[in-house]
Amino acid sequence: MSPPVLAIVGRSGSGKTTLLEKLLAVLVAQGLHVSTIKHSHHQPELDTPGKDSWRHKQAGAQGTLLIGPQQMMLVRDAEDESSPQALARTYFSDADLVLVEGFAAMPGAKIEVVRAARSQSLCCAETELLAVATDIRDLRVSVPRLDLNDAEAIATYIRQWIREGWHGQEISRH
Repeated sequence: MSPPVLAIVGRSGSGKTTLLEKLLAVLVAQGLHVSTIKHSHHQPELDTPGKDSWRHKQAGAQGTLLIGPQQMMLVRDAEDESSPQALARTYFSDADLVLVEGFAAMPGAKIEVVRAARSQSLCCAETELLAVATDIRDLRVSVPRLDLNDAEAIATYIRQWIREGWHGQEISRH
């Protein structure tokens, strides 16, 4: 089963991570099981050099799963960059929602963050967006404009999209 995947996109410094944190708090408090995928243009350090799991990977393992009492971490070769939808199906099939930070170029549902202090314009075409979360009161867009500072209202919009509009399609606007 594929969970709904929704990307939070926007320019660097626009507040994507802050919004995602607020949305997570609200959605989880409402009982949803939410997972996240974060896109990075840089190679992140995922394992501690010198530790056993790092040594396994360095010795040639295609993937290593490090399991502790309360968490696990998978380090695996990424020969090509998988889509967030494929990653969600593979790793988060039990989630009610997968929020993605970044992946602005991916096909699929997106909410763009536009913060006045960072930019006055969109980085995605409006046809690619479900909505825009902004603090600019007079920003003219043809998609729903959500108050960037009202995570509860944005979470309500997302829950409505899941309930009424998401049926596995890439974009569904209301």
